[in-house]
Amino acid sequence: MAKEIQKEQEYLDKVKRTIKKQINEVEEDAAKRKEEVIHIRKHFWDDLKVNMDTFDDYLETIIGMRQQAQDLSVSQGTHRHSYKRLEKLKRIEKVPYFGRIDFTEEGTNDAERIHIGVSTVFDETKETILIYDWRAPISSVYYDYPLGPAEYATPEGVIHGELEGKWQYNIRDGVIQSMFDTSLTIGDEILQEVLGQGSNKHMQSIVATIQKEQNKIIRNVRGRLLIVQGAAGSGKTSAALQRIAYFLYKYRETLKADQIILFSPNNMFSNYVSHVLPELGEENMLQETFQSYLEHRLGDSFTIEDPYEQLEYLLVETEDPAYKTRKASIQFKASAHFFEAVKKYREALESDGMLFKGLKFRGQTIVSAKQVKDIFYRENTSLRFHNRIDMLKERLLKEIDKTEKLERKKKWVQDQIELLSKDELQKVYNQLEETDEFNEDSFEFYVKEKKVLTRMIVRSKLKPLRKKVEGLQFINIKGLYRQLFENSIKQKLWEEQDLPPEWEDICSSTRKMLEENKLFQEDATPYLLLKELIQGFHSNTSIKHVLVDEAQDYSVFQFEFLKRLFPMAKMTVLGDFNQAIFAHADHSVDFRSLTSLYGKSETEYINLQRSYRSTRQIIEFTRQLVPEGEHIEAFDREGDKPILSILANHDELHTEIGTKIEALRNSDYQTIAIICKSAAESSVAYDVLRDRIHNLKLVKKNNDEYEKGVIVIPAYLAKGIEFDAVVIYDASMEVYGEENLRRMFYTACTRAMHQLQIYSVGEPNQFLSNIPSGRELISQG
Repeated sequence: MAKEIQKEQEYLDKVKRTIKKQINEVEEDAAKRKEEVIHIRKHFWDDLKVNMDTFDDYLETIIGMRQQAQDLSVSQGTHRHSYKRLEKLKRIEKVPYFGRIDFTEEGTNDAERIHIGVSTVFDETKETILIYDWRAPISSVYYDYPLGPAEYATPEGVIHGELEGKWQYNIRDGVIQSMFDTSLTIGDEILQEVLGQGSNKHMQSIVATIQKEQNKIIRNVRGRLLIVQGAAGSGKTSAALQRIAYFLYKYRETLKADQIILFSPNNMFSNYVSHVLPELGEENMLQETFQSYLEHRLGDSFTIEDPYEQLEYLLVETEDPAYKTRKASIQFKASAHFFEAVKKYREALESDGMLFKGLKFRGQTIVSAKQVKDIFYRENTSLRFHNRIDMLKERLLKEIDKTEKLERKKKWVQDQIELLSKDELQKVYNQLEETDEFNEDSFEFYVKEKKVLTRMIVRSKLKPLRKKVEGLQFINIKGLYRQLFENSIKQKLWEEQDLPPEWEDICSSTRKMLEENKLFQEDATPYLLLKELIQGFHSNTSIKHVLVDEAQDYSVFQFEFLKRLFPMAKMTVLGDFNQAIFAHADHSVDFRSLTSLYGKSETEYINLQRSYRSTRQIIEFTRQLVPEGEHIEAFDREGDKPILSILANHDELHTEIGTKIEALRNSDYQTIAIICKSAAESSVAYDVLRDRIHNLKLVKKNNDEYEKGVIVIPAYLAKGIEFDAVVIYDASMEVYGEENLRRMFYTACTRAMHQLQIYSVGEPNQFLSNIPSGRELISQG
């Protein structure tokens, strides 16, 4: 092995020398290009003759300006390219590659050594590849095959051959620390080392340890929809981010980062994953939360409850008299049944039920709401619904034109003219001076000036009304949504047995919120969908790929809406039903039912069952908390068993937590989370513990960045993030006594990578008591 390491070190040194030489060349080129850009900017006008005397002179000037601008653009583009190339080379200088395959292509005799890294590197001749990008077609062999027959797909066809050897390297600062000859997909040695490290404030790239099942996600380009159901810690999000990097590599001529959008659960998670693509030398994709999109579309008209406010209510306000009604409202409004009812409602509006707002100007009615409705149901009824809306808009604009002509003759206009400033009068005077043939002292000039001023004033006053009509604001969307919850529409949309027993109370609470210009979270997407179905969709055709993380917490409405919002995009959906923190509201989507979005032939489904985040002991414990958890496979990384400590009261609890945190810090754990059920419990815990634990931080829903150290955090904000050690604040029956909190508890426990400490003040919850004998966690107390 020592001889093989020496031989490989010689190759590594050769690669390093090549990279160093290329860095020097690119630095020199980048500096040169930068000087060119500065020179062109500085002397842009020096060599440009500006002459407007004749048309030919004017044309020559314009052509010269365009040429100068083009030269500047080319130089800036070249400099940008050099700078990006320099960044990539410096990024891989000390660790140029992480793996190697020895592959004999069918029809040849000698095995070719293929070194694999984050970026492609050529030798000095530019003809021989020293390092292959991990996204290159041949690199898939490294991830997908053990020794023996192997193949990979290229644009020219499938290449068959024999995988003769597979190596993994541990390189630090340009020196090979160790290398492993493995016949496994990816050797456990490197993966063990990576997983054994502490967590970071940002998610890291996994290109050196991508597993075969993850590689299927990354390189899957079939169909419109890829659904990934994966256990906690199975690498769903990591694989999705490498998938984006793969797309940007494979389709680099036609796809840009700003044509890909990732919907994240919250801003803190967005920040947590924001470093992966730059680490791979790619620009970040767009990131959005569904809530921020709702705020963008409806925030001017309504105060919208966010999903965490909704969840906090359900977790904390269980004694509220309206609790049962609210829970039923969430369940019903997020159902496929309600989605179909909204579509049916819109179709019914073609014949009756549309609500409009009348047009008024200066307190006088131009067209009443009833008149607008009569026009809609009387005229152009043979046209399609949206064409009828457009024709109605044009009709109303004509009514405004008529009003404009009538208003010009009224006294208020003359009063406004007398109040005009000198600047406004001068503006009109300048316009007339350019076009009028008459002397400014003539009577005709005065008449024309007054006419222009009159038209200007009336038109400016009518401009807001005209803008509202052009924006279809004469349609009473709020009234139409309210109408869904009135008895007049009830019989048309639903059978009595389809409605929940709390229907009348649901209707009452919904109407009350609308009157206050507020929307429950469960109303926001249905409201926006109805608005779009009536006014026409604001679709985005520039986005080519949509990724939805934590998809188990999205409703039918939201997926249907995303499909319509991005009609040209492929979609990747990632989630885990065992972590459906909103599942107690019964509005999670069955992933397999999502095949109806694009059809079975356009849908791929991948199930990841192996978990890598936690130690084997933690995974063997957490998988017993959820139904069918036995299917979750643990990666064989050893550690301590989770510990349950049962305490008599909260004073003991806070003392124990303080002592435990000190011990974890002394064990050099960098990220430690005290996880509570809710924000309310987190606030209480933080207030008590901050005097006992130095530099303790409280994470709230509006936090934008996850920091290292010791934090107190609600379980629902910890989703998607991992910690070196997790302390469950209180797992008692009193706190987690309801069955619908099982997934919440599971989510909290699965955040731990190395250590899991569970505390219970009094009797532990039933999820812990159901753990089979002989495989229980260590119990103290």
